[in-house]
Amino acid sequence: MRTNNFIISIIFFALFLSACNTSKNNDFPALEDRYFGQKPPGLIAEVFAPGIISTEEYLESGISFSPNMKELYFDRMGGKYEKRAHLVIRYENDGWGSESVTDLKHPSYSKDGDIVYYGNKYKERTKTGWSESKSIGNQFKDIRIMKLSTSSKGTYYFDEATEKGTIRYSRLIDGKHEKPQIASKEINTGKWVAHPYIAPDESYLMWDAERKGGYGDSDLYISFRQKDGSWGAAINMGDKINTAHQENGAKVTPDGKYLFFWRGYEKLREDGSTYWVGKPYWVDAQIIENLKPKE
Repeated sequence: MRTNNFIISIIFFALFLSACNTSKNNDFPALEDRYFGQKPPGLIAEVFAPGIISTEEYLESGISFSPNMKELYFDRMGGKYEKRAHLVIRYENDGWGSESVTDLKHPSYSKDGDIVYYGNKYKERTKTGWSESKSIGNQFKDIRIMKLSTSSKGTYYFDEATEKGTIRYSRLIDGKHEKPQIASKEINTGKWVAHPYIAPDESYLMWDAERKGGYGDSDLYISFRQKDGSWGAAINMGDKINTAHQENGAKVTPDGKYLFFWRGYEKLREDGSTYWVGKPYWVDAQIIENLKPKE
């Protein structure tokens, strides 16, 4: 009898843990709804959500999901948007709503989703929305940051908007961010070094750059953390992602399932001026594990 009671107790405890885990995951929309009902891609990158997010008429870029995956941020230019507009679509009442203009430009979030970063500023979540913009610190004020990514440890990785481009990092030490440090030459080689994405556990870093031996314009690169804490050699992410066009802005979705990035190129008008065209792409995040050097 005692054995039966013990087994029953174990079963109830397992069910309790399962319920807790389910509750935690209830913040995410169901998988079939999470990506606008799109068929998931394999290991070859595909345009994301044709006719919904990616359209024939427009330039779309800057895809970014909130941590609970109920907000999708992106840029669009064309049609009624004569200038590049920052947009958000929200998942409400069991469905995705319509796009609306937002003042958040290519936001990236803290682990808990209560802080949103853009450039060298941030906002904190409040009961009614978001706080006023605040500086991330005096040590960052003179750096023109395009993209900042933060790990679960609170480490910042960010770029500097120049032709050469430089990726820096700043660790969170005793509750304060250290003076920005320049990442190693494995990362900072080539031109247009930009748009870093640090894995939550800091096991890898992705960015884009124009390097010798690449596929053409800026390509996506990845480096894996070594046992001694240094960064390994930069690995071009290959022809399933990179092309003769420009690829940039890699990031992994909050659920860890897919890698998103942008692909585009510059076109020439009859009057000699130029403009950019391009779309967001996605690919199965397994491609990251496949690129990891075997020990």
